Amino acid sequence: MLDYVALGLVFFVVIVLFYGIIALHDIPYEIAVRRNHPHQDAIHATGWVSLFTLHALWPLLWIWAMLYREDRGWGLSDGGTPKNHVLHLESQVADLQQRLAILEGTAPTEPEQPAPLASEERP
Repeated sequence: MLDYVALGLVFFVVIVLFYGIIALHDIPYEIAVRRNHPHQDAIHATGWVSLFTLHALWPLLWIWAMLYREDRGWGLSDGGTPKNHVLHLESQVADLQQRLAILEGTAPTEPEQPAPLASEERP
């Protein structure tokens, strides 16, 4: 009877290890899905390839999946503000200036256009 219990235990451990390794290799893919990564399918396929390369690619997959975030992109920029954010801030400043002029009673007849950025000026 103990032989059958031991055999059942061996099968159970083998099955748990098999599915555990597959679940472990899906972690980078799940991270990519949560972060809306543009390379989700490539990360998933490389995870399967990593199973056959004895886990050599898995740490790189983890880094690849963690590098992208939907709110900030790849996060590798030089720290400059994107142009659309600058334009949005300029429109907010113009709107606030117009509101301030109305509150002070010196409202212009037409709203002022924001000055062009130095990068937008042509020689």
